[in-house]
Amino acid sequence: MIDEEVPARELDCVGLFCPEPIARTKEEIEKVAVGEVLKVEADDPAAEEDITRWAKRTGHEIVRFEKEEGILTFYIRRTT
Repeated sequence: MIDEEVPARELDCVGLFCPEPIARTKEEIEKVAVGEVLKVEADDPAAEEDITRWAKRTGHEIVRFEKEEGILTFYIRRTT
């Protein structure tokens, strides 16, 4: 069985603050094929709401979200 959450690309936004995590996520999602997953790590507390809202607005799917020791990890499936 193939793990559908295996990322095609990873983006490290740790140490970056608004608006960098969301801006870089927007750029990076264009580099994966429709259906593939982008993994984004950030430590900016605003990134949780920013990236979640952006994904909902653009139609991309957050297939998994983790929050551990101040690091936010998003697995975002490109849908368009």
